[in-house]
Amino acid sequence: MKALRTGQGIVVLLVLSGVFLLAGCGPSVTTSSGEPSRPDEAKTLTGAGATFPAVLYTKWFSEYEKQTKVQVNYQAIGSGGGIKSISDQTVDFGASDGPMTDEQLKAAKGGEILHIPMALGAVVVTYNIPGVTDVLKLTPETLSGIYLGEVTKWNDPKLVADNPSLAKFDKDIVVVHRSDGSGTSYIFTDYLSSVSAAWKQKVGLGTSVNWPVGLGAKGNEGVSGEVKQNPNSIGYVELIYALQNKLGVSLIKNKAGNFVEPKIETVTAAAAAVADTIAPDLRASLVNAAGANAYPISGLTWQLAYREMPDKAKAVALTRLMWWEIHEGQKYCADLAYAPLPEGIVKKAEEKILSITTGGQQAFPGS
Repeated sequence: MKALRTGQGIVVLLVLSGVFLLAGCGPSVTTSSGEPSRPDEAKTLTGAGATFPAVLYTKWFSEYEKQTKVQVNYQAIGSGGGIKSISDQTVDFGASDGPMTDEQLKAAKGGEILHIPMALGAVVVTYNIPGVTDVLKLTPETLSGIYLGEVTKWNDPKLVADNPSLAKFDKDIVVVHRSDGSGTSYIFTDYLSSVSAAWKQKVGLGTSVNWPVGLGAKGNEGVSGEVKQNPNSIGYVELIYALQNKLGVSLIKNKAGNFVEPKIETVTAAAAAVADTIAPDLRASLVNAAGANAYPISGLTWQLAYREMPDKAKAVALTRLMWWEIHEGQKYCADLAYAPLPEGIVKKAEEKILSITTGGQQAFPGS
């Protein structure tokens, strides 16, 4: 068992044998004495996109280079930037926490783009309320009200109903949101749209939206930085950014009516039913999932690649990297506060990787 401390409590990460089943069959990536295991693969790959999984990707790409000598240059520029980069064919792969729209897929210059799930994560509502030690509890109504600009004081009766310690905290709420195109924003606004008719009508969901109120900041690191330096503030980030900055992490009331902490088990609970019903293209939403223990602002993060890649060396390198990520790479997830992919989604991700071709032939060479 591993415990990570948040600003207001403990996030307990349990990794027990049998809880997360990673597929172990099929082709594998092997290395020998630290040398590249495939002479026909490119030695560098470029990617860009989501900041949500950037901490995990940094670890993955470092470990992968040690094993294969293949260097992955990744720029965390936001999911919107990742979608644009892969669509314009300026990178070998994109990364996004919000699935591409049908219109974006049709506009891609290189043909069909695949969504390949990499990990699960929690978008957490983080806050900086000086002197308040109780963990903040938020309902769908209070959270959407804050971001709609309808709940403006920390001692608003709606907040006090679940947080009695805020009764005398007569301070304006400083709202922080993403300024760039963001998959984290997609997951967050997807959630708000699913629980608030007013939000869905007035704002909607997307990697970029017209925010009714608040300060904009670039990247998960920018939002966490703004929350850290602004007393009485609230923002949304991927869990690891809140942990690294020692910020408070809110409990969110889920569909079953329970206030749930974001952690591996509750994110996995949100994904549990999706593996069997996920759409064939693997574009799926995990927000506001049913289940007593489901954390309601959970999401998948994907890497984006063209089904047909004209550069064989790049195709071989990329498919081998992705295969490693969804298998061996999953063991690094828990320590960085991400949830590994459940077995059912790993199997479907394998199928997508095996469908990538170069010159009309399967790109992934196996071991």
